[in-house]
Amino acid sequence: MSAQQPGRKAPFIPFFRPSLGVEEEEAVVSVLRSGWLTTGEVTARFEREFAAVTGARHALAVNSATAGLHLALEALGVGNADAVITSPYTFAATAEVIRYLGADPLFVDIQSASMNIDPAALEAALETCRASKRKVSAILPVHVAGLPCDMPTIREIACRYGVPVIEDAAHAFPVRAGGRFVGTLGDVGVYSFYATKTMTTGEGGMLVTDRDEVAARARVMRLHGIDRDVWDRYTSQNASWRYDIVAPGFKYNLSDIASAIGIAQLAKAQDFLLQRTRIARRYREAFAGLDFLELPTDAENHAWHLFVIHVVTDKLSVDRDAFADELMRRGIGISVHFIPLHLMSYYRQKYGLKPESFPRALESFRTCISLPLSPSLSGEEVERVITAVKDTGFSHHALRR
Repeated sequence: MSAQQPGRKAPFIPFFRPSLGVEEEEAVVSVLRSGWLTTGEVTARFEREFAAVTGARHALAVNSATAGLHLALEALGVGNADAVITSPYTFAATAEVIRYLGADPLFVDIQSASMNIDPAALEAALETCRASKRKVSAILPVHVAGLPCDMPTIREIACRYGVPVIEDAAHAFPVRAGGRFVGTLGDVGVYSFYATKTMTTGEGGMLVTDRDEVAARARVMRLHGIDRDVWDRYTSQNASWRYDIVAPGFKYNLSDIASAIGIAQLAKAQDFLLQRTRIARRYREAFAGLDFLELPTDAENHAWHLFVIHVVTDKLSVDRDAFADELMRRGIGISVHFIPLHLMSYYRQKYGLKPESFPRALESFRTCISLPLSPSLSGEEVERVITAVKDTGFSHHALRR
């Protein structure tokens, strides 16, 4: 970034800036020149390379993580009036896909420090459902901000109750836990390649699983329930026009254009992680000891998709909203992750939920702010974020004394 001119306002620092280069440009141009734009050999290559990186037996590229979650639930047989246990502290997609199938999201509270699903609350919900003979068809933990859930405990609980686990790993690529990639620790894992994620295809996602029958079902349902994908029909020596519809499927395939970007991004994913980790470490160092902030849980296996601070409002004269607004006025793009789903009108009204139904999720929402964490952030931009957070806190801290 060039030096700021005297009297000139510093440029706005966006909450996220995609990290794209000549590799992505050349990959897309190559697909455009090939004459084949939709799901084909490039997507197949993306799937093979992603499976090789993660160690998953199957990797299926889809047009969003939402699609991947829907396919996973459907392939595991989730149906009408079933329950799927998940966290309210997540984006809309995690719960809406449960409703697509006529099932009900059964929310349980989070752990305050990690913002991830509380295994004790999960087990209590499973026990309640067992006692009431309510069918629980899946458990759907969310690795919030890139910090892995307590998967060993969740898996142990799931095995005792005989319930499959679908990992919402939208934030969690590419980190490991216990020597395996997060997202491959359950029965199915789903990653997001949305524009703001740890790697991107613009829109897109990947479903991974070691279960052959789940992969087979998801592969068919991904493209209208047709028994042959379009690339197979195009390249086959048999009649390309002949196919059968074996189920009422969906339109969830990923194009070769998007997959070309994905291949280039996959090659950079570990470098992106190192850059995000470096920024997160700098934030933690700069904010250490500030009594008006609580910092995110640190871990060796953190993907650092988000850097979420919590404002300790009893140390300040302002609430989280005012603190966040002031950061925006200072030219810092921020966000809030998340507005818990039990506060949303649809879920509140349908399931009779109240804000206090999940007190830890509520408290986390009331105090959280996500700071910029793009790999492309310059050192100068990182220091501007730090200065803005400190100045905002100190300016309102003094008013409390």
